[in-house]
Amino acid sequence: MNTNTSQTRIAAFGELLLRMNVANGNRFTQADEIKVHVGGAEANVCVLLSQLGIQTDYISRLPQNDLAQLALNELQKYKVNTSKCVYGGERLGLYFVESGNQIRQSQVIYDRSNSSFATIQKDQINWKKVLEDVTHFHWSGISPGVSNEAGLACKEAILTAHKKGIPISSDFNYRSKLWQYGKHPSEIMPDLLQYSNITVADLDAVEIYFGIKTNKNESDADRFQKTFELLKQKMPFLKTLAMSFRKSDGLAHLYKGILIHEDRFYETSEHKIHIVTDQIGSGDAFNTGLLYGLSNKLSGQECIEWATACGAIKQSIHGDFAIASLDEISHFIKNGSSNRINR
Repeated sequence: MNTNTSQTRIAAFGELLLRMNVANGNRFTQADEIKVHVGGAEANVCVLLSQLGIQTDYISRLPQNDLAQLALNELQKYKVNTSKCVYGGERLGLYFVESGNQIRQSQVIYDRSNSSFATIQKDQINWKKVLEDVTHFHWSGISPGVSNEAGLACKEAILTAHKKGIPISSDFNYRSKLWQYGKHPSEIMPDLLQYSNITVADLDAVEIYFGIKTNKNESDADRFQKTFELLKQKMPFLKTLAMSFRKSDGLAHLYKGILIHEDRFYETSEHKIHIVTDQIGSGDAFNTGLLYGLSNKLSGQECIEWATACGAIKQSIHGDFAIASLDEISHFIKNGSSNRINR
């Protein structure tokens, strides 16, 4: 393996959140106990990248209170640099989770209106300065979904990175319960996504953002490749597109990844996941595995294997963060899932 991570520094911009999880499998209306986790799509990426040996900068706007410090402490525990965050506003964003099971879906309720991040203003972050020592910039569609202001700040970051020649990665990350400020995602996202060199998407979000539809009767691979060809017309700098695919097989999930990188197609085998502990954050872990592989100049097949392994392993871990090591991920790539004890 060619390891270049010591020269890599990835910055990510997004909202840091407290996740309030209803305990013991109860429903919201049965809640008598809440488990608190720290999360947020871009924070999740930084935490796993740092565990894999890549330097990370997490950039956000936070209130100056103890709840924000609690969240920052969690990032710092995993050696994520938070010194580039700015402060202002009165509250940290929250989201509440009711965990589902094999019968019913999990449910999410957001409480993010008027958060410090949602009320960020233009020019509150000096993007030229915070990106000056960065080799890669990552963002997701969640930020523009939070508020118009957050979308404008995200655009400032993207344009600065593009002018500096910094590779940009994005995650389409459509959330139907966001986008409550009067704009449809198709009015905002194409303008922001056009600068991406690397992106992780899903077929539904591609249709919502760009109106690109594919035939649901065709194979995943065919739909993916047609999507890539159409996306290239909208995203002229795009070189790398990846997607994860999930299907049900009885009570189990079949999970795989597909990638086009520099015009070559790659696909993993399907991994059978018998028990899903926590699905939230698996897309962020998938993103992380892809960025790790690209940063280390791995082959295209190795990159998508790393992405898929990270996404699969996250589903075995409570909370937003994928707490995993290089050895665990390498073992999964070689051997698949395991219920043996490592002793």
